[in-house]
Amino acid sequence: MTVPGRRSSTFTRLLRHGFTDPGSAERHLQSEALAGVRGDPVLLEGLGQTADPDLALLGLLRLAEAQPDDEERRRLLGTLISAKPLRDRVLGVLGASEALGDHLARHPGDWQVLASYEPADLHPGVAEFERGLAEAVDPVSLRVAYRRCLLSIAARDVCGTTDVAQVAAELADLATATLRAALAMARRDAPEDAAACRLAVIAMGKCGGHELNYVSDVDVIFVAEPAATAGHGGAASGGTGADAPDEAEAMRAATRLASHLMRICSETTVEGVIWPVDANLRPEGRNGPLVRTLSSHLAYYQRWAKTWEFQALLKARPVAGDVRLGEDYVEAVSPLVWQAADRENFVPDVQKMRRRVVDNIPAAQVERELKLGPGGLRDVEFAVQLLQLVHGRSDATLHSGTTLDALDALARGGYVGRADAQQLGEAYRFLRSLEHRIQLHRLRRTHLVPEHETDLRRLGRSLGLRTEPVTELNRAWKRHASVVRRLHEKIFYRPLLDAVAQLGPGETGLSPRAARQRLTALGYADPAAALRHLEALASGVSRKAAIQRTLLPVLLGWFADSADPDAGLLNFRKVSDALGKTPWYLRLLRDEGAAAENLARVLSAGRLAPDLLLRAPEAVALLGDPEGLAPRDRKALEQEILAAVGRADTAEGAVAAARGVRRRELFRTTAADIVGSYGTEETPVEVDRGKLVDRVGAAVSDLTAATIAGALRAAVRETWGDTLPTRFSVIGMGRFGGHELAYGSDADVLFVHRPRDGVDEHEASEAAKTVVAEMRRLLQLPTADPPLLIDADLRPEGKSGPLVRTLASYGAYYRRWSLVWESQALLRAEPVAGDADLGAEFVAMIDPLRYPVEGLGDDAVREIRRLKARMETERLPRGTDPTLHTKLGRGGLSDVEWTVQLLQMQHAWEEPGLRTTRTREALAAAQAAGLVETEDASTLDEAWVLATRVRNAVMLVRGRAGDTFPSDGRELAAVGRYLGYGPGYAGELLDDYRRTTRRARAVVERLFYGA
Repeated sequence: MTVPGRRSSTFTRLLRHGFTDPGSAERHLQSEALAGVRGDPVLLEGLGQTADPDLALLGLLRLAEAQPDDEERRRLLGTLISAKPLRDRVLGVLGASEALGDHLARHPGDWQVLASYEPADLHPGVAEFERGLAEAVDPVSLRVAYRRCLLSIAARDVCGTTDVAQVAAELADLATATLRAALAMARRDAPEDAAACRLAVIAMGKCGGHELNYVSDVDVIFVAEPAATAGHGGAASGGTGADAPDEAEAMRAATRLASHLMRICSETTVEGVIWPVDANLRPEGRNGPLVRTLSSHLAYYQRWAKTWEFQALLKARPVAGDVRLGEDYVEAVSPLVWQAADRENFVPDVQKMRRRVVDNIPAAQVERELKLGPGGLRDVEFAVQLLQLVHGRSDATLHSGTTLDALDALARGGYVGRADAQQLGEAYRFLRSLEHRIQLHRLRRTHLVPEHETDLRRLGRSLGLRTEPVTELNRAWKRHASVVRRLHEKIFYRPLLDAVAQLGPGETGLSPRAARQRLTALGYADPAAALRHLEALASGVSRKAAIQRTLLPVLLGWFADSADPDAGLLNFRKVSDALGKTPWYLRLLRDEGAAAENLARVLSAGRLAPDLLLRAPEAVALLGDPEGLAPRDRKALEQEILAAVGRADTAEGAVAAARGVRRRELFRTTAADIVGSYGTEETPVEVDRGKLVDRVGAAVSDLTAATIAGALRAAVRETWGDTLPTRFSVIGMGRFGGHELAYGSDADVLFVHRPRDGVDEHEASEAAKTVVAEMRRLLQLPTADPPLLIDADLRPEGKSGPLVRTLASYGAYYRRWSLVWESQALLRAEPVAGDADLGAEFVAMIDPLRYPVEGLGDDAVREIRRLKARMETERLPRGTDPTLHTKLGRGGLSDVEWTVQLLQMQHAWEEPGLRTTRTREALAAAQAAGLVETEDASTLDEAWVLATRVRNAVMLVRGRAGDTFPSDGRELAAVGRYLGYGPGYAGELLDDYRRTTRRARAVVERLFYGA
């Protein structure tokens, strides 16, 4: 019978020793198997020092119960109590690894490998592990022996005898010994194959780099040659004697041996698996032959290999099989690795590699991803390997496959700042230690930090965090990840600033040649100019230069992430020169998190936005305001412009003020569009591309309408004061009336007036003509601001007709002379400025024309189709690829808009939703009314949105309007980046555009042409 007070005391004692389930712990301690140590304070103290005392006690109980007899059990427990080193090792392993506890329960004698260490065992190498595996005769016994060796590594790890780098090296050495044992088994099982070939196993990845995890795929490459007969041939040639095996047969034999080796390690047995052997880093990946000759490898790498394959070869290391052949392989491929940075596609390949991993992480896991997430292990490894590739071609001290060794070498050579390297190394060691502890628990391949508090508590305690293990672990993890996020880009760029600065005595910096190499590798086409810009921005001892030295490492990374880093840096220098003396500029970039990244994206995305900004650099303040990039509505814009016009003394001054507002608001719109398309740390990419298009179209259209209203006010006031002799209205047409203006669009308009009461019609007409001429003149005056072109060619009689008519004249013309295309053009008519009542009367007058009762007759439909077909053949510029012309090409804007407009003219009389000037709105209404199938409507909408975005992108990138994709490679890449395509994917962009518009054209053929 248990006395309640005694039980309470026992529970308290167990809780004090770190147990979370004292009830179960007490039952375990009372078990018969642990009778010899029941209540022993030494045991409790030892359990309390483990990562998970509950798990350690359960593992000990299972181990004791599994002993073959009482004598062995007493020996185990007695040694455990009397020998502290053994106690720490056994309990440490049992408290950290449930999987190794399972192994000890299945193989209860294996605890004895932890009983003592010889001095050599403190840092065992491949030879020691080979001796540990020597008795394995088949895959099952190899697994048992492997786990036995793993026990000793884990014990040294959890007891702190070895650091994380040594643990990773030991795991790689154990993998090497295991591959050799597996190859020996494969050779024993197939002696004919073994005799026919020389096979070498090349370790890649973490195994090759001597930094393996507890559970990881072991990446390998197999290289083979025919077996050389005595006295013939060298190691590289594989022999040329008459008795030498045929090369094809030798490759078949080598392939069988390699496949057998992989099965021995990878197949599941009663003892589980060791680890998968992955040969997918070989030439052509899983589609290529498993085994190649050395000459075949070289031929592939010299002709076909991509940059990531050379990056992978950084870690190539011969580990098993024919030693000479393995050494020949590494010796042959090594020069190719260090020439990779000179390859034509090195820069876009590197940019692609930087995104490929992150893009493939499930969104729900990205915050828990220890390896691939932001601030994870891959960030450190990628940064180190890239710097090795760039500078290792001229510095052999950087040729290490081990991340931490390479980082130290980079710091010693001045390629990375010493303080940055130290912080990055500390963060990497912590993250690797955390990764090891996560995998050690169940010996499962994972890089996700667990969510359950019990797991986090065990992890924290295993890393020595005992006071508040969960809180301390999360804090340490986030701190180290933050260091990596901050430094993994900065280490590329901070040394570049040192290269143009004066260093203190004893400090080592990049040479000018190394600085140019690095800038070239990071995408800068003119590294010499880039270094001049950096020197101008960051040299000196002023406060301004100090802030620039803080900002530039991050900004340079953002510039390098664009299609034109040189333009980004040049534009930043221009803005900084213009605003450098203002007290708020650099403070804004330093203190407002979003401002600096937003500015970097805007300055490197093309010509239009930087040109707008450089004409009035103070607009950079918009980038730091959380609401600064939000579009302003037409009413607010018109109020500001009319107020500015009212303050001006002349019409020219008034419209100059209006155009200044237009320039600033165009910059706001372009900046918001770029940030939404590229995304930043604080602003995710806008996934609804249609929303981006609508936002730009509405913003530019509202701004154009407000600017025209200001020009109208200025023109009237200059001659007539407050009141024009005639009521006057501006009607937006085309994309303007449809709220769909692109950055490079002209403003299509009609001008309508009606004489005021008592005013002579001739006087009114002359006044209207004068106002129109003055508005057009003022809006096109050469100034620093972009002109606003007004196009009135859609008026009755086109260019031959008068620029402005009375409302009655319009009515008479439309009743008597108008053609079907003019009725179609009026579908987009909407008042945009001037007398609102007159504009409403104009709309009421044209509604019966554009929405004819009972729809269109057959003759009218045929005429519209004829006009469209004629336009396709006559207006497309000669030599233009019709599949890539966004306006007139196959499935482009014209195709979609004419299809929608035909539906409007046929059905708007009975479907009110179709009575809109907006294309997408009308298409949605047609689909809702059942006039267009849902899939067809989606296809047309997707094509229209894509074509519109391409036109906007071309204007943003080139600074001038265009309806086709740029032919210049860098400009095309910039268009692709705006549209969401990473570096090197311009071909996919064009393929996707053709595919999207081809599908749209098929819908147009059915709905518009009736095919």
